[in-house]
Amino acid sequence: MQWDTKHIAPLMGRAAKASVFVASILIIVKAFAWFLTGSVSLLGSLVDSILDLAASLVNFFAVKTSLEPPDEDHRFGHGKAEPIAGLLQSSIIMGSAVFLTLESIERLLKPVPIENSMIGVWVSVFAIVITFVLVLYQRHVVRETGSVTIEADQLHYTGDLLMNVAVIGALIISNMGGFGWVDGVFGIIIAIYIAFAAVEIFKSSIDMLMDKEFSKEDREEIFNLVLGNEDVKGMHDLKTRRSGILSFIQMHIELDPDLNLMDAHSIADEVEATVGEAFPNAEILIHTDPLGLEGHFHGADEL
Repeated sequence: MQWDTKHIAPLMGRAAKASVFVASILIIVKAFAWFLTGSVSLLGSLVDSILDLAASLVNFFAVKTSLEPPDEDHRFGHGKAEPIAGLLQSSIIMGSAVFLTLESIERLLKPVPIENSMIGVWVSVFAIVITFVLVLYQRHVVRETGSVTIEADQLHYTGDLLMNVAVIGALIISNMGGFGWVDGVFGIIIAIYIAFAAVEIFKSSIDMLMDKEFSKEDREEIFNLVLGNEDVKGMHDLKTRRSGILSFIQMHIELDPDLNLMDAHSIADEVEATVGEAFPNAEILIHTDPLGLEGHFHGADEL
């Protein structure tokens, strides 16, 4: 089958470019604010934005590669570029979490007064506004495309919104006097958040690379759609996996053994169209079996 990416590709491309643009702007303003304040919490936010830029660049090239059509050497497409990029992202992010933790511990042991804290506050407010706009756009793209890469990026930037709120809190509290250690505490909290984000990206990337099955809910939906066809008497050997924005579904359906080949083919086409409508951009492979063959399970036992 030919996958329809004419609508998906531009949306994913624009989302990836928007992510790179936002991360670049935030790096500039946060670097300036950190230079003036010396806040380790703001440093953590700056480091996270640098990682955002690195991740966004990786995402941009991963999206571009994953949308390339199948060729002679990659007959299943290039969707695995997305989880490969995810593994690279998780490694970079985890390294930065370790760096930020060490910096924060040093600040806890040797508290330093924060200067020009209001500059850091206004920079964080600016970061919240521009990140919120990006997250809204990414959510729209995820609804339209189902891209796991853009969805992961959107979740990460959603977390950034909370992190910028934490930075504002650290700057305000530290500015009250006698709470210089708070900056280090917030820095460690941000580092923990970054580490958890890295773990989640790693797990989702591994799941896709290892061809993890669809969720139980999705498999049950496929099962119900298939058996919703009155000519289908049974179903077994349902196998599913995802590769980027593409999905692969294969199954055996059981039909009346007295059907001729043409009728069996027509029923298989009907089932493929029904499942394909619920799972766009999926390659669906259906094998037809005569009802009554030994060794086949009927029902949802395999789900």
